[in-house]
Amino acid sequence: MRDKRFVLKSKQHLSGGIIKIVVDTQTGVNYVMTSGLGMSGMTPLLDQDGKVVVDKR
Repeated sequence: MRDKRFVLKSKQHLSGGIIKIVVDTQTGVNYVMTSGLGMSGMTPLLDQDGKVVVDKR
């Protein structure tokens, strides 16, 4: 069986929605996923300098 491409790093309920941080296991890039209140989205997570957060593989 193949390893999962995306893994859940954290999950938080916030103001009627859910915010998740998922990691692409092939690239190490962290993504923010939001859902709730009829909307959802996914975007790369940025650090304080505006650079994409990447976990070391």
